Amino acid sequence: MKATRHNGRAGKKGTYNVKHNDRNFDVKNSDHIDESRVAQNVYWDCYQGYCFAGSEEPRQYTFSEVERAYYFEHYGDHVEAQNERNEAARHKERNRTIDDILKNKNTCPEESVLQLGNIDGTVPASVLAQISAEYFEEFDKRFGSHIHILDWALHLDETTPHIHERHVFDALNKYGEVCPQQDKALEELGFELPDPTKPKGRYNNRKMSFDAECRKMFLEICHRHGLEIDMEPVYGGKSYLEKADYIVQKLKDENEKLAEENAQLRSEKDDLVMKITDVEQLIDEVATDAYEKACGVVTDAVREETQKADVKLIDDYEASIMRGDNTPKVKNIAQQIFAGIRDLFSRAAEKILGSVKRTLNDPEVKAKSIEEIKGRARVSLADKLAFYKEEARKRNETRPNKPSIRRGQEL
Repeated sequence: MKATRHNGRAGKKGTYNVKHNDRNFDVKNSDHIDESRVAQNVYWDCYQGYCFAGSEEPRQYTFSEVERAYYFEHYGDHVEAQNERNEAARHKERNRTIDDILKNKNTCPEESVLQLGNIDGTVPASVLAQISAEYFEEFDKRFGSHIHILDWALHLDETTPHIHERHVFDALNKYGEVCPQQDKALEELGFELPDPTKPKGRYNNRKMSFDAECRKMFLEICHRHGLEIDMEPVYGGKSYLEKADYIVQKLKDENEKLAEENAQLRSEKDDLVMKITDVEQLIDEVATDAYEKACGVVTDAVREETQKADVKLIDDYEASIMRGDNTPKVKNIAQQIFAGIRDLFSRAAEKILGSVKRTLNDPEVKAKSIEEIKGRARVSLADKLAFYKEEARKRNETRPNKPSIRRGQEL
């Protein structure tokens, strides 16, 4: 079984609202709270002591009023004196009220949640209450000079029993005034940095040493009650959350999964864009190459067709004369004449061929022809893409839909 102690002061909506702890709101609007079991909750605060939510004698003060009263009683002198110093220094804009320091995430109470097990298995509420009572007693004995528990609530109206506890750190400032200051309080209690060789920072501070000591103390008390507790540190996590938070975590996990899938889709889209770009480049290259090869075929055809008919006619005349009864001298002259005619036709054909080449190589003609080739290639590709798109759509229609998780859904 896991023992959980996680803490904090503020979330996305600001500092934690203590009204949640003593149910000082309309629980009918909270799906994760069983209204019929609210009366079983146990509350404690530093002024009124223990109280059962279902008691016939209701508490006189709410947790909000208790914390405000504590801050007025213990830090009111400091706030007043500091405001006087601000005005003397002509910085009245720095003045603060008790409510201001109660809402400030650096000076408001810190809240811890104690829990054994999770929604899949836990201990009886009475066991958790006994362990927590011993923990708070030991906590006050060891740290009570500078860390004060203001209130706590044992919640039995949710899926997993757990305790919300709120405390405040304080110490004397340089003026001898008691004021909320966490690091100074922990220093006074003797807590060192986890790594004294390195400077104090987010990952090397006295609060880390304090949290480790509190966890160790909580686990030792659990062991004294015969509980088999996993000693591996756990600072919250989806396996140790109450039902509503568990559902929220499920939603978060699903969103992260969708984000990964979207990232994959974006990657595939980028690849597709690159491929489309490559196809465009290929079309350009192929169209240009196809045009040049076509020009070669055309010029060869022009050369052949331009001479074919005329050369055949000349050959026929020459053969006729050579087969006739003409004298050798006439035949010799005829051969010379026909050779000259062939030469004239050949030069004429070359001129025609040169004209055709110049026309085909004209930049405007070439560009227009290449664009026509590319256009026909794109039409062919578009037909194929449309075909594959339709095939993909049909495959997607046959895939089963993913189950969705909605807020408030039972797990």
